[in-house]
Amino acid sequence: MTYLPGDRQAFDRNRDQQGWRKWYKTARWQKLRMSVLVRDLFTCQMSGCGRIEGDTSQLVADHRRPHRGDELLFWDERNLQCLCKPCHDGAKQRAERRSDI
Repeated sequence: MTYLPGDRQAFDRNRDQQGWRKWYKTARWQKLRMSVLVRDLFTCQMSGCGRIEGDTSQLVADHRRPHRGDELLFWDERNLQCLCKPCHDGAKQRAERRSDI
């Protein structure tokens, strides 16, 4: 990624992201993700959806409140919910961009 002179904030933000992205590849995350999916009965928690999905590759353990690299929020099971991929990739992302979350 190339940065314009004076774009220190963007550089710092990108650098910080690189650290926490690797957390998603850990056995600890996989175990936590599955416990959230089981807790929520493989059911999308998005208001108005409620889709039950047996294919776990189509489900996301979503952070209710974006963690933005905050390790405590990232690993907090109470901050996680089961969402189907369409809700996560659509409505949830739009809400986060609007800062509704």
